[in-house]
Amino acid sequence: MELKGRIINKGTVEGEALVSKTPISFYGGVDPATGVVSDKDSDINGQSISGKVLVFPYGKGSTVGPYTIYQLAKNGMAPKAMVNKDCETIVAVGCIISDIPAVDKIDVDKIKTGDKVRLEADKVTVG
Repeated sequence: MELKGRIINKGTVEGEALVSKTPISFYGGVDPATGVVSDKDSDINGQSISGKVLVFPYGKGSTVGPYTIYQLAKNGMAPKAMVNKDCETIVAVGCIISDIPAVDKIDVDKIKTGDKVRLEADKVTVG
């Protein structure tokens, strides 16, 4: 299945999807040293985003979020890519400064945890 969206930060990458149905707050919600989600309200609490294609509706929280995403990348714990329904400024800036491929305007309900996902420009291929 191919989904077409909008490029936030270009790149080509393949990986396993980790899907959150809830918004993600990176500052205080994800440990930048381990990549493990620590937000108790998150449906992926306790799981690592490291090396995954992180799929979630949108980001939330502090403007320190981009720095947390950058720290994840510097520590080698960042996701391979991010796919959103709506990418707001916090996630967009974090992906751009960390050079993490990102796409939004995607129907994230069509992607399930464990799916093989490929991002290429504005296309997301699942399967």
